[in-house]
Amino acid sequence: MQPQMVDEFMHQTRIAMHISARDFYKRIVSASFILGVSYFAGVLPAGLQICAVIILFEIPHYVLSKVTSDRKGLFSVSIAIAYWVNCMISIIPYLAFAFLLSFDSSHAYQLGAYIWLFASYVHISNTFGLLSFYNWSLMVPAFGTAFLLFRNSADMTLTQSTTTDWAVVSVMMGGYIYNTIGTLSNNKDTETALSRARAEANSRLLDLEHLSQHDKLTGLQNRGAFDDALTVMLNTANLRNGLTVYLIDLDNFKPINDSYSHLAGDTVLVAVAESLKRVAGPDAIVSRLGGDEFAVAVPNIPSDAASHKLGTYLLRAIEAPIMFNQKQLRVGASVGIARTDHTEQSASELCANADQAMFHAKADPEESVVLFNASNFPARYTLEDRNALSHAIHEKQIRPFYQPKVSLSTGQIVGFEALARWKHPSRGLLAPLDFMQLVTDFGLHGDLLINMTRQVLTDMDRIVAAGLSCGQMSINVPEVTLATLSGRSDLSKLIDQFPHVRHGLTFEITEDVFIARSGDMIKRSIDHFRQSGIRVSLDDFGTGFASFQHLRLLEFDEMKLDTSFVQGLGVDPSAGVLVESFLSIGRGLGVQIIAEGVETNAQLTLLRQMGCEVVQGHLFGAAIPITETIELLKKGISHPSIMATNAA
Repeated sequence: MQPQMVDEFMHQTRIAMHISARDFYKRIVSASFILGVSYFAGVLPAGLQICAVIILFEIPHYVLSKVTSDRKGLFSVSIAIAYWVNCMISIIPYLAFAFLLSFDSSHAYQLGAYIWLFASYVHISNTFGLLSFYNWSLMVPAFGTAFLLFRNSADMTLTQSTTTDWAVVSVMMGGYIYNTIGTLSNNKDTETALSRARAEANSRLLDLEHLSQHDKLTGLQNRGAFDDALTVMLNTANLRNGLTVYLIDLDNFKPINDSYSHLAGDTVLVAVAESLKRVAGPDAIVSRLGGDEFAVAVPNIPSDAASHKLGTYLLRAIEAPIMFNQKQLRVGASVGIARTDHTEQSASELCANADQAMFHAKADPEESVVLFNASNFPARYTLEDRNALSHAIHEKQIRPFYQPKVSLSTGQIVGFEALARWKHPSRGLLAPLDFMQLVTDFGLHGDLLINMTRQVLTDMDRIVAAGLSCGQMSINVPEVTLATLSGRSDLSKLIDQFPHVRHGLTFEITEDVFIARSGDMIKRSIDHFRQSGIRVSLDDFGTGFASFQHLRLLEFDEMKLDTSFVQGLGVDPSAGVLVESFLSIGRGLGVQIIAEGVETNAQLTLLRQMGCEVVQGHLFGAAIPITETIELLKKGISHPSIMATNAA
């Protein structure tokens, strides 16, 4: 059966259960009546057998009713079907009594058989008329019994009836009349039960609808309901002064959860929700978007200044102390504001503007309430921008270019770093600074890494096929790949397709992965790749937030000194001190040190004097495509600057 039919069947079964319990004594009286008539008609043994069958079916009737009533909810379909089948079969002994009377040749008992049958029709139709599954299931055998009576009566030669016979049939007629009046009266009870069941179902639907549109903790509208209500409000004709949206992200909320328990956090969220409703006013829409984010939409605020002032009031209300277990809890907030302008704006556009303003407020410690102004905010990327970037990644418009890494002792190329370049159809060759923010905003790091790595591995294949060696080939691997099982798995499967070049790969990661929320997962991913023969390089060393304690927790093979330190050599004395310290740390840890961003011979000389082993930078050439890389390797020349430095 279809789900809708199953629901209707279960609904009708509940009502049938109610009727069954209500009519129990009526069925007992009917069985007694059958015994009495059977006695006067001279068929008492057969009547006893019919009553025995009726009682036999009453047992599962009672048991099934108790099983389902104890469940207090949607009862099992199998139990409901068993009850339905029992109802269909249990009608048979009642109909059999009419068939039994039809075998008597007396005029009176022939008439009595039809009276009993019609009484059965009235009972079924009036009792189960609103329950189609049960009504037709019981009426079909009742109709069949009528045809059996017709056939039996056609072959019967009727005899004169006695006064007693007519008296018995008269009592049967009286019972028929009484049963008809009773079933009509009970039909109202059935309708009441049916209405009550429908009311309960409607109430549950309303509860489910409310839950689907509201936050369970605070009672505020959820994100979906807020979006719908905002759209309706935007289309309202009485927005004389437009609509203002506030997006609010709580500050310092996580420490409350961590220090005082989630119950404390819930207390704060409920208090913030009540404060927002109170300050925003009765005409506002207030929503909890999720976590510690809230949204407020207020119509007809007359000016930007008034909108900003209300944002300040909302912030003050949030910052008010909240009592929990005799402690005062405090949170702050970053509030982003966006107002409708004279153009038609959708709810998503308005929220996007408020979102930009909120992030600006979060980044600025001096300004917690920020009003969006199109002239002061960069244009947001569009769906077309995302499609163009995705197309560029998958169509290999973004390709790896290779910058050489050179040994300071020999001047020979010992490896390359693969750097992304976008050959844009209209803007020319773009460096990562021109498009990596798009990659981040659209969450396409994974796609870019997989496509770049596939191209790098293919290029390494070409280099090997040409009888050359590229040394160690470095690829920048983002945190998101290392922090997820799916990211690690996709990258591993790709590398497994190139087993003969995998040992020439180096993954460059930034030191900030040490303090990432998924630090344990990242460490396991790094261990996984190192065990498979891939080297790991700590990129931009000295610019992140890793501590020396973090360095002890992760095994890696090389460290890359950031360009900012190398550029300070010979200019800023502190840069030289730091570089020497980093080189000493690297030697102590037994890892190779690479200085990147080398641009002058003076920097090269100082690095050699400090004991640096490998260098990289524009002094040795910019990143070049694979064809030029292969030609460079074929030449196999030592860099003249390094040779001159060595000679000196």
